[in-house]
Amino acid sequence: MEVRLEQDTVWLRQEQMSELFGRERSVITKHLRNVFAEEELDEESNVQNLHIAGSDKPVRFYNLDVIISVGYRVNSQHGTRFRQWATRILHEHLTRGYTLNRQRLETNARELEAALLLVRKAAHSPELLADTGRRAVSA
Repeated sequence: MEVRLEQDTVWLRQEQMSELFGRERSVITKHLRNVFAEEELDEESNVQNLHIAGSDKPVRFYNLDVIISVGYRVNSQHGTRFRQWATRILHEHLTRGYTLNRQRLETNARELEAALLLVRKAAHSPELLADTGRRAVSA
Protein backbone atom coordinates (compact mmCIF):
# COMPACT_ATOMS: atom_id res chain seq x y z
CA MET A 1 0.00 0.00 0.00
CA GLU A 2 1.32 3.42 -0.93
CA VAL A 3 1.20 5.79 2.03
CA ARG A 4 1.80 9.50 2.40
CA LEU A 5 4.64 10.41 4.78
CA GLU A 6 4.55 14.01 5.92
CA GLN A 7 5.06 16.01 9.12
CA ASP A 8 6.61 13.00 10.92
CA THR A 9 3.51 10.85 10.47
CA VAL A 10 1.73 8.53 8.05
CA TRP A 11 -1.43 9.68 6.25
CA LEU A 12 -4.11 7.39 4.77
CA ARG A 13 -7.43 7.95 3.03
CA GLN A 14 -10.59 6.14 4.15
CA GLU A 15 -10.29 3.74 1.21
CA GLN A 16 -6.78 2.81 2.32
CA MET A 17 -7.91 2.20 5.91
CA SER A 18 -10.72 0.06 4.53
CA GLU A 19 -8.13 -2.03 2.67
CA LEU A 20 -5.74 -2.10 5.63
CA PHE A 21 -8.33 -3.37 8.09
CA GLY A 22 -10.37 -5.48 5.67
CA ARG A 23 -13.69 -3.69 6.27
CA GLU A 24 -16.14 -1.74 4.13
CA ARG A 25 -15.63 2.00 3.84
CA SER A 26 -18.94 2.62 5.65
CA VAL A 27 -17.55 0.81 8.72
CA ILE A 28 -14.41 2.96 8.64
CA THR A 29 -16.59 6.08 8.28
CA LYS A 30 -18.61 5.09 11.36
CA HIS A 31 -15.45 4.55 13.43
CA LEU A 32 -13.95 7.84 12.24
CA ARG A 33 -17.12 9.69 13.20
CA ASN A 34 -17.01 8.10 16.68
CA VAL A 35 -13.30 8.84 17.21
CA PHE A 36 -14.03 12.55 16.74
CA ALA A 37 -17.51 12.63 18.37
CA GLU A 38 -16.15 11.00 21.53
CA GLU A 39 -13.26 13.49 21.49
CA GLU A 40 -10.69 10.72 21.49
CA LEU A 41 -8.83 12.86 18.97
CA ASP A 42 -9.18 16.39 17.64
CA GLU A 43 -10.35 16.31 14.02
CA GLU A 44 -8.72 19.59 13.02
CA SER A 45 -5.18 18.55 13.94
CA ASN A 46 -5.45 14.95 12.71
CA VAL A 47 -7.09 15.37 9.30
CA GLN A 48 -5.76 17.03 6.14
CA ASN A 49 -7.82 17.92 3.08
CA LEU A 50 -5.52 17.62 0.06
CA HIS A 51 -5.95 17.89 -3.67
CA ILE A 52 -4.68 14.81 -5.46
CA ALA A 53 -4.37 13.97 -9.14
CA GLY A 54 -7.57 12.63 -10.65
CA SER A 55 -9.87 14.19 -8.06
CA ASP A 56 -11.93 17.32 -8.63
CA LYS A 57 -12.37 17.98 -4.90
CA PRO A 58 -10.11 17.74 -1.84
CA VAL A 59 -9.54 14.28 -0.38
CA ARG A 60 -9.41 13.71 3.39
CA PHE A 61 -6.26 12.12 4.77
CA TYR A 62 -6.06 10.83 8.35
CA ASN A 63 -2.82 10.69 10.34
CA LEU A 64 -1.29 7.78 12.24
CA ASP A 65 -3.11 8.62 15.48
CA VAL A 66 -6.45 8.28 13.71
CA ILE A 67 -5.35 5.06 11.96
CA ILE A 68 -4.39 3.54 15.31
CA SER A 69 -7.67 4.63 16.91
CA VAL A 70 -9.67 3.07 14.08
CA GLY A 71 -7.50 -0.06 14.27
CA TYR A 72 -8.46 -0.55 17.90
CA ARG A 73 -12.16 -0.24 17.01
CA VAL A 74 -12.41 -2.38 13.87
CA ASN A 75 -13.68 -5.92 14.28
CA SER A 76 -11.96 -7.98 11.58
CA GLN A 77 -9.07 -10.41 11.19
CA HIS A 78 -6.88 -7.57 9.92
CA GLY A 79 -7.96 -5.42 12.86
CA THR A 80 -7.09 -8.22 15.28
CA ARG A 81 -3.64 -8.65 13.73
CA PHE A 82 -3.13 -4.90 13.88
CA ARG A 83 -4.04 -4.83 17.60
CA GLN A 84 -1.70 -7.77 18.29
CA TRP A 85 1.13 -6.00 16.47
CA ALA A 86 0.46 -2.64 18.17
CA THR A 87 0.20 -4.24 21.60
CA ARG A 88 3.48 -6.14 21.08
CA ILE A 89 5.28 -2.94 20.03
CA LEU A 90 3.85 -1.03 23.00
CA HIS A 91 4.83 -3.85 25.37
CA GLU A 92 8.40 -3.91 24.01
CA HIS A 93 8.67 -0.16 24.33
CA LEU A 94 7.40 -0.09 27.89
CA THR A 95 9.51 -3.03 29.13
CA ARG A 96 12.72 -2.09 27.29
CA GLY A 97 12.33 1.66 27.32
CA TYR A 98 12.74 1.80 23.52
CA THR A 99 11.50 0.16 20.34
CA LEU A 100 13.67 -1.05 17.47
CA ASN A 101 12.69 -1.22 13.84
CA ARG A 102 14.81 -4.26 12.94
CA GLN A 103 14.36 -3.85 9.19
CA ARG A 104 15.47 -0.20 9.29
CA LEU A 105 18.37 -1.09 11.61
CA GLU A 106 19.58 -3.84 9.24
CA THR A 107 19.25 -1.56 6.20
CA ASN A 108 21.14 1.23 7.94
CA ALA A 109 23.85 -1.22 9.04
CA ARG A 110 24.34 -2.40 5.44
CA GLU A 111 24.52 1.21 4.23
CA LEU A 112 27.05 2.05 6.95
CA GLU A 113 29.20 -0.96 6.01
CA ALA A 114 29.14 0.11 2.36
CA ALA A 115 30.13 3.67 3.31
CA LEU A 116 32.97 2.41 5.51
CA LEU A 117 34.24 0.25 2.65
CA LEU A 118 34.32 3.32 0.38
CA VAL A 119 36.17 5.35 3.02
CA ARG A 120 38.74 2.55 3.48
CA LYS A 121 39.27 2.32 -0.29
CA ALA A 122 39.66 6.08 -0.55
CA ALA A 123 42.08 6.16 2.40
CA HIS A 124 44.28 3.55 0.71
CA SER A 125 44.12 5.05 -2.78
CA PRO A 126 47.51 5.86 -4.34
CA GLU A 127 46.46 9.47 -5.01
CA LEU A 128 45.55 10.11 -1.38
CA LEU A 129 48.67 8.37 -0.07
CA ALA A 130 50.89 10.37 -2.46
CA ASP A 131 49.20 13.63 -1.46
CA THR A 132 49.59 12.80 2.25
CA GLY A 133 53.28 12.02 1.70
CA ARG A 134 53.85 15.37 -0.02
CA ARG A 135 52.19 17.22 2.86
CA ALA A 136 54.33 15.37 5.41
CA VAL A 137 57.56 16.23 3.49
CA SER A 138 56.64 19.91 3.13
CA ALA A 139 55.67 20.28 6.80
